[in-house]
Amino acid sequence: MANVVFYEKPGCVGNARQKALLAASGHQLEVRNLLAEPWTRETLRPFFGDKPLAQWFNQSSPKVKAGAIDFAALSEDAALDLMIDDPLLIRRPLMQSGDRCEVGFDQAVVDAWLGLRTGAPRVFDGCAMDD
Repeated sequence: MANVVFYEKPGCVGNARQKALLAASGHQLEVRNLLAEPWTRETLRPFFGDKPLAQWFNQSSPKVKAGAIDFAALSEDAALDLMIDDPLLIRRPLMQSGDRCEVGFDQAVVDAWLGLRTGAPRVFDGCAMDD
């Protein structure tokens, strides 16, 4: 099975369920605090791949929910700078295994990438509670 670096918000119920599913599927997790990581543009950008910029953001973040971020007006660098300044804006989890990085927990993507146990319960992408 895979070794996975899993960046979470400590105490996040959704991240706890995601970690439990990965562990039950036989993966080794190295859990890190997404909020305490010393992010740079270069270390954060690979997680987003070719996803649209709005999908980089945690839609449950207070600033996003309040409409304080105009995704259409943001450049990639400006978006990364916002997330570095306020890590609650970063969609989670961030996961890395080998050279591949992913943001969010799309169960079908994670299954195709890492493999999940057969008959695994559905684990939702996103926050179970507001930040």
